[in-house]
Amino acid sequence: MDTQQREAFMKTKIVATLGPASATRQQLMELFEAGLDVCRLNFSHGSLEQHAQMLELVRSIAAQGDRPICVIGDLCGPKVRLGQFEAGPVELRAGQTISFVRGSGSCSGKRLTVSYPALIDEAAVGHRIYIDDGLVRLVVTERQSDELVCECQEGGLLNSRMGVNLPDTPLSVPALTEKDRRDLEWAIQHQLDYVALSFVRQPEDLYELKRVIKQRGSDLRVIVKIEKTEALWHLEELIAHSDAVLVARGDLGIETDLWRVPLIQKDIVAECRQAGVPVIIATQMLQSMIQNPMPTRAEVSDVANAILDRVDAVMLSGETAIGKYPRQAVEMMNRVAQATEDYISKRPPPEEPPCTSAHYRPTAAVAHAAVAAARDLGARLVAVWTATGTTVRMVARHRLPMPVVGLTYDQRVYRQMNLLFGVIPLKVEPLDNPAAMAATLDSLLLERKLAAPGDLIVVVTSTRPTTPGATDTALVRRVGETSTGGK
Repeated sequence: MDTQQREAFMKTKIVATLGPASATRQQLMELFEAGLDVCRLNFSHGSLEQHAQMLELVRSIAAQGDRPICVIGDLCGPKVRLGQFEAGPVELRAGQTISFVRGSGSCSGKRLTVSYPALIDEAAVGHRIYIDDGLVRLVVTERQSDELVCECQEGGLLNSRMGVNLPDTPLSVPALTEKDRRDLEWAIQHQLDYVALSFVRQPEDLYELKRVIKQRGSDLRVIVKIEKTEALWHLEELIAHSDAVLVARGDLGIETDLWRVPLIQKDIVAECRQAGVPVIIATQMLQSMIQNPMPTRAEVSDVANAILDRVDAVMLSGETAIGKYPRQAVEMMNRVAQATEDYISKRPPPEEPPCTSAHYRPTAAVAHAAVAAARDLGARLVAVWTATGTTVRMVARHRLPMPVVGLTYDQRVYRQMNLLFGVIPLKVEPLDNPAAMAATLDSLLLERKLAAPGDLIVVVTSTRPTTPGATDTALVRRVGETSTGGK
């Protein structure tokens, strides 16, 4: 399937993390041809100079192929990590005692240092401490002024910079570290499309990031990563005030009961759909493809399950950043998505999400009318004129069987829309004349082979097309008509 055919049929978007395995122009081109829609720059790894080189390549390829490639910058957040093991890795066995000590010295089989000094003050006796994604498990048995004594319950290999999770310990660390602020400044300067906030605990974490972005005069959009238990306590408010949500199942599976993660995932997806907020499922989706050319059956089922829940996007991490088979991983994700979407198309349509928040209710109502008309009439597609992308989100939340074409004059909105389920972004010049808008729409649909003359389409627009937030019109027309039809 070539890129143009994929645009017409594939609805679930594919996000890939870029890294050494995808750092050349040829490697990136292969990923895009395999079906990649959105690129993720992970600020936890690599330098800003390396990310700048990667971004330049992505945008060069986008310009060359007229592709709406969306780019996400993922902030590290207050991740607690072990210090350096100067003498090499250490094997820790169950039953052994090991201590976390204050300071920044080297680690050994008897003492550990971490990147968060206040750990000694904030962890209490009985609290669990997990290392390396929970493979090594400790429990605090004694707290002293400059030392936490722990007993190892599950042993394993300890090495430099491994992640540390504290599922029982509320941390006072700020949501935005100094490194995050530097990375955020870079993301704003380089006009990234989204920035992802890691280890969100409460709405104030999100509001602080938004305040910084606003102070810089930027309209950079924010993705909230759900990976802490505290975030689940404030889920409704976090979703309502975010531009997208990423279910980061790696840390979430350590912070909460692992067996609950699939159910939490389904709840988050349902709430995001109801709110019209894009949702991405991430972490270890095709993990074995870091080393192997084929995934396990369980991994394929995991990807298919997310698509059956009708998420906006599924994400690859190490598979495309450091894996041996990055192109094959994207191709596999694409095949699973295509097969699962074909299966869904033969089933009854999903239950309609209830009306969204009062803030978007007028836009959501117009979008709902357009969706109902498109379904009742079997329209070829729904075309949405949008200044900010909000109306497109309100249409996309209904998970239509036909494509949703988003038309915008804003270059950034053009890229941002490529994260949305079933949306094909198109770039247009600013227009406010209905006849010119109809002619331009017909020309683009015919040129991209998205519709044929006489096809019935539903159009969502405004009597003030270049005014953000003014969507007020849903109409039905046939491609090639000289009149604009009726509501």
